[in-house]
Amino acid sequence: MLPRGTFILGGAASGKSEWAETFILSSDLNSVYLATGKIEDAEIKLRVKVHKERRDTRWTTVEEPLDLGPALAKLSPDTPVLIDCATMWLSNLMMEEANLAKATDTLLVALRECSAPWVIVSNEVGHGIVPDNRLARQFREAQGRLNIALAREADLAVMVIAGLPQLLKGTFP
Repeated sequence: MLPRGTFILGGAASGKSEWAETFILSSDLNSVYLATGKIEDAEIKLRVKVHKERRDTRWTTVEEPLDLGPALAKLSPDTPVLIDCATMWLSNLMMEEANLAKATDTLLVALRECSAPWVIVSNEVGHGIVPDNRLARQFREAQGRLNIALAREADLAVMVIAGLPQLLKGTFP
């Protein structure tokens, strides 16, 4: 069985989403894919297309770029959810100039109250150079703080590097 909460971290194009999909389907349960991305350009459109083509009929896709709580509250205990991804969710909030601390607190409460096992994917953005502009530095800081909060909330935390899972917290089921 899946842990109550799983946090999957990795760099861009590290294989984290594909690994998360395989991990959640190991439960042999039909699952919900809670997509946070907004299709705003050709690159994102292609990335979404690749993700959708990889998923089969065991997945129900719910698109929600900002308010994840209501979607999480509707899930039954036997319907695992994959939230992909926290990084796009955070970007969406920043573009809306939302209160990030309040939104993060709301998300953490929703995860705690979610009756279904959840898996959330996020990017590790702290391994690069210090960005040269204010917005990028704010994003990097906010992403780091969000990742810390999500890792604390999770029972299992995994870093995916080159498609390979590295255990950070908990034990693999």
